[in-house]
Amino acid sequence: MATQLVPLSERAAWKALQAHFEQIQGKHLRELFAEDAARGGRFTAEAVGIFLDYSKHRITDETLRLLVALAEESGVREKLEAMFRGDKINITENRAVLHVALRAPKGESIFADGEDVVPGVHAVLDKMAAFADRVRSGAWKGHTGKRIRNVVNIGIGGSDLGPVMAYEALKHYSQRDLTFRFVSNVDGTDFAEAVQDLDAEETLFLVASKTFTTLETMTNAHTARDWSLSKLGDEKAVAKHFVAISTNAKEVAKFGIDTENMFGFWDWVGGRYSMDSAIGLSTMIAIGPENFRSMLAGFHEMDVHFRTAPFEKNLPVLLGLLTVWYTDFFDAQTVAILPYEQYLKRFPAYLQQLTMESNGKHVTLEGTKVNYVTGPIYWGEPGTNGQHSFYQLIHQGTRLIPCDFIGFYKTLNPLGNHHDLLMANVFAQAEALAFGKTPEQVKAEGTPDWLVPHRVFEGNRPSNTILADTLTPEVLGKLVALYEHAVFTQGAIWNIDSFDQWGVELGKVLAQKIVPELESPDEPKLGHDSSTNSLIRRYRKNK
Repeated sequence: MATQLVPLSERAAWKALQAHFEQIQGKHLRELFAEDAARGGRFTAEAVGIFLDYSKHRITDETLRLLVALAEESGVREKLEAMFRGDKINITENRAVLHVALRAPKGESIFADGEDVVPGVHAVLDKMAAFADRVRSGAWKGHTGKRIRNVVNIGIGGSDLGPVMAYEALKHYSQRDLTFRFVSNVDGTDFAEAVQDLDAEETLFLVASKTFTTLETMTNAHTARDWSLSKLGDEKAVAKHFVAISTNAKEVAKFGIDTENMFGFWDWVGGRYSMDSAIGLSTMIAIGPENFRSMLAGFHEMDVHFRTAPFEKNLPVLLGLLTVWYTDFFDAQTVAILPYEQYLKRFPAYLQQLTMESNGKHVTLEGTKVNYVTGPIYWGEPGTNGQHSFYQLIHQGTRLIPCDFIGFYKTLNPLGNHHDLLMANVFAQAEALAFGKTPEQVKAEGTPDWLVPHRVFEGNRPSNTILADTLTPEVLGKLVALYEHAVFTQGAIWNIDSFDQWGVELGKVLAQKIVPELESPDEPKLGHDSSTNSLIRRYRKNK
């Protein structure tokens, strides 16, 4: 990977964008549309069945030209080639970043440390498919001979958010005589509620932890083991009711899981990029191997588009550049993800980890402190629910919040005119955000003068509209890959490592120190700050 020599704020394209921003920051979208009758058709891009309308952004042709120049000057092309090539672009952990290999078709070659990893990926996929078919058909039996009817995935972070999101997103395609639950929080309530109405004889646990030592996951896994054995009574039952998604055969065997039922993955797969690896075993059991492979094909189509399309027509690059534009020039602190599809209700939460764990960084690849903003906050809820809660702030608040509206031409559940009403809201909200309502328009409606300021919508609030045909496994793969590569684009421009997550570590290390201080029968000697010491003493006294 080419070393980034010129700091971002000193690049020619960055300085040109700053000068350009000064010229157009006050320009309203009403003006931009009035000046260019064809704008709504020109500022669009379409590829692999995904349509992007980005015309409702505070940009001109010159903005786009300068943003693309910034991508080129920042080495985005070279960096993405380095990723696909298997270079160790996660420099702080000295690892390749090859989630793209998880969806590479058989026969394609992608190398890490001189080894073609694609055959190994497909070997795991085939093993997963054989296992999923056995569970789905009822051939896999529990300890007492009953078929499995409940599947509980135990993981946290990427080992939970991906599987939960994918299950909810693709529920329409799931096998309905199987129940799926997901446990992640170390709060005992999460586990207790997940198994409240389940029969241990019919329940299979998938324990997802690469090292098989993750505190939250293994705490829940041991609780699940105790729960199962309290009903089943025989240690041998563990092998029939637990499988592992891990690489630590020793710990897996020690737990009582047959290592034949251990599904591995690789250190070049980051947790938040792992839903299409063995971490997706619950997804494959739910929707079947054929649908899972369709999802992988969708991922791969977007991968190819990202790698080959010119930047000005490249969907992930455009999304990434627009985020940089608002984050670093307009000082927008958040991005709202607004899927108008109930099945995508967990998609914003999934993107929170993908984007904020990736790009929440304060130093460059070289270790110097950045002097620009990185990593906006991603958040959101499905429409139309969000319209009746937080859209008020987006429309009339004091913060600029770029929005991504996601919609579909066809619904999986046609009921009367529900879908037309839903999609009318997508188009109406984007229109209202962009153009607003002037004082003159409000007065023309007969509004009393004193009420006019309250009913004015300033507009000039930017948004993308992303459309696809129907929410299928393939389309879900395309949408996830779209955002994965948009995140990559942002990180490449900001010159940060989007693939480590050291910020997750410190709190975990301190918690390990505090646990014995909470549980000790004797008053422990505390060496924290006065606030933490006081809180520990208060908890010990009242627990």
